Amino acid sequence: MEKLALVLGATGQIGRAAVRALVADGWRVRAAARGLRAGAPWPPGWDVELVSLDREDDAALAAAVRDGCDVLVDTVAYGGRHARQLLGLADRIGSAVVVSSAAVYVDEAGRGIGGDGARFPVPITEEHSTVAPSDGGPDANYATEKAALERELLAAGAFLPTTLLRAGAIHGPHTVHPREWHFVKRALDNRPVRVLAYRGESRFHPVSTANLAELIRLAAAEPGARVLNAADPEPPTVREIGAAVHAVLDHHAEDVLIDGPSPAPPVGETPWSVPEPVVLDMSLAERQLGYRPVTGYLDSLPETVTWLVDAARGRDWRTVFPDLVRNYRTDYFDYLAEDAWLRRRH
Repeated sequence: MEKLALVLGATGQIGRAAVRALVADGWRVRAAARGLRAGAPWPPGWDVELVSLDREDDAALAAAVRDGCDVLVDTVAYGGRHARQLLGLADRIGSAVVVSSAAVYVDEAGRGIGGDGARFPVPITEEHSTVAPSDGGPDANYATEKAALERELLAAGAFLPTTLLRAGAIHGPHTVHPREWHFVKRALDNRPVRVLAYRGESRFHPVSTANLAELIRLAAAEPGARVLNAADPEPPTVREIGAAVHAVLDHHAEDVLIDGPSPAPPVGETPWSVPEPVVLDMSLAERQLGYRPVTGYLDSLPETVTWLVDAARGRDWRTVFPDLVRNYRTDYFDYLAEDAWLRRRH
């Protein structure tokens, strides 16, 4: 009998890739989304039913589930409230696959990824310490909300078997939060240098939407109550990422390497800049699901770069990629500050 997958956030960056992977694996897919983005999301003739859904509307979610689905894939879940939404429909859901984040990890001193002085083992396993979950109060943030999501779903694993995927730095087409834009825009602006803090050696483990979709596909076929890391096979350094992006665009720039943190923020800072490496261990996914990556970061980069250039052409990039502006609140393209620092340096 053909199995049904309900995908929430199906027209977003992760959702599109998940729908493709599930359809290719023989699933019938009900794709739920608040609205379509520009362009057809899937090729004509695919067995995909698109339904309109506001993720915050309990009644709309129940209507999308209808009389049941074999697996519910949630690419947009955030916080304990969304966990409770899913658990309220557990009698109609066979299993779930929910995207979480590596941001939940904390080091021995309780410092989160990117925190001042944070230092993690290399690589980080799923058994590593995580931040205390949010209680929904004013101090809640992205990491604590994701931790609350995880806690509630794992506690109810006997009722709704859920695979939680702790994703690294997600990359791929159809994103509103493209870290790669940092180097793409610099090439489009014909900047002659790549100024990099920590000598460009920062590693913040990325994950392609294609690899994330492969994990979703495998977890959908093998339900269970578990947490798994989600990352590409090799985490490149920031210096390698910058050089690779500029190679795709045939742009030539000189690396200017800074020992340690930026001496004049935001000069030398990037969306991947961390003082110590953040590398995720993928061996558990390999053992439990037989996971093998379908691509690597550098191999998948040309498609992402091409999409970014096309998406931003003739438009204000801040309206095209709003999450990049909202989440970082850092002007990575303050060329006046960068040029002033370069003059002082010389």
